Amino acid sequence: MTADLLAPLDLAFWNIESADNPMHLGALGIFSAHSPAAGAHAADLLAARAAGVPGLRMRIRNVWQPLPAALRRPLAFGGAAREPAPDFDALNHVRLHAPTADFHTVAGRLMGRPLERGRPPWEAHVLPGEDGISFAVLFKFHHALADGLRALTLAAGVMDPMDMPAPRPRPAEPPRGLLPDVRELPGRVRGALSDVGRALDIGASVALSSLDVRSTPALTCEPSGTRRTAGVLLDLDDVHRVRKTVGGTVNDVLIAVVAGALRRWLDERGDGSEDVAPRALIPVSKRRPRTAYPQGNRLSGYLIRLPVDDPDPLARLASVRTAMDRNKDAGPNRGAGAVALLADHVPALAHRLGGPLVGQAARLWFDILVTSVPLPSLGLKLGGNPLTAVFPLAPLAPGHSVAVAVSTYRGSVHYGLVADGEAVPDLDRLAAAVTEEVRTLITACRS
Repeated sequence: MTADLLAPLDLAFWNIESADNPMHLGALGIFSAHSPAAGAHAADLLAARAAGVPGLRMRIRNVWQPLPAALRRPLAFGGAAREPAPDFDALNHVRLHAPTADFHTVAGRLMGRPLERGRPPWEAHVLPGEDGISFAVLFKFHHALADGLRALTLAAGVMDPMDMPAPRPRPAEPPRGLLPDVRELPGRVRGALSDVGRALDIGASVALSSLDVRSTPALTCEPSGTRRTAGVLLDLDDVHRVRKTVGGTVNDVLIAVVAGALRRWLDERGDGSEDVAPRALIPVSKRRPRTAYPQGNRLSGYLIRLPVDDPDPLARLASVRTAMDRNKDAGPNRGAGAVALLADHVPALAHRLGGPLVGQAARLWFDILVTSVPLPSLGLKLGGNPLTAVFPLAPLAPGHSVAVAVSTYRGSVHYGLVADGEAVPDLDRLAAAVTEEVRTLITACRS
């Protein structure tokens, strides 16, 4: 393996991180245990298998390119690169904890701890259950190392062997001289002008989306560096029942559930939902299926208003469906939600110097992240112990108090909630509101 320059969006995630706002994503997997020693055995397996997964050996290091390389790729000057860690030891990344009766309480504490930047930025924490019949594994991956799909690939590499589609190989790059070929200059100029036009279009959309901003105090906070997590398990058949009745997609229903849950939660805690319509960022993967490269983030996004202020559950769902259809018609390369693509037009040195300032601007752009992480439909196992539930956990943007991630796995929907631990002490109440909102939608569909 050789060094691989970080893509601009990866570099942005690497540089906006702070002690109070770690930029790692996670997944809390719950396993049925064949014996009380299953957790300890799982920790040994993870450490042994991690050494054989090339992506888990990669650390991130700041680099300064020599002049010829900088002339070829000026936007990358002053960037960072993934490279094999010369002293990689998987035992430093896999930790076995004491038995616990509450996996989410421990996961929340661990999610608040930044990953060590001098070594490969990932960890696996094995949490044996006090009941002796279950254990959990919390995976943490820095967002500069992997997006949701890439993280899934890395995590699958340490599960029990199974038949998975082989990734398409990285396309070979043609050899380059020290300076750009003069014959390539007209095409590069046209491409640069096209990129600038697209960047201006996205920038204008972002500016317009912020003109009518009304912040939602419960969804914003001063970062405390603490985290809480909660999980919600739903029957996928219930979601399909709603979808078949009113139309749209499963994702439309899942987003509308978040809107309804927020309404219940805000009203119950006394903040009120009147005139509240927070802007939700819905990430969109631009990675093609079965493509392992490039290794980093291939993301755009949609931006929609969550109709929290609407008291009618079916009207909320219709509003979400209309907004998502409008975003899909425009495509993931246009509109305010595509602001992540602007990272491609910012020099690497600017990412390094301006990362903290960019991170603080997140609350001006959106209020809450609602992301979907796909999982394979086949059952996963670790040491022969079946994975029964998996809760995806998204990083909190600076100034945000709650983030929502959702996955479907073996007939169930898994919501993973992450919150600032001090700003949202009642995260379990928001989790309960998710379940209640699904029941409300089902009842509304029957009437």
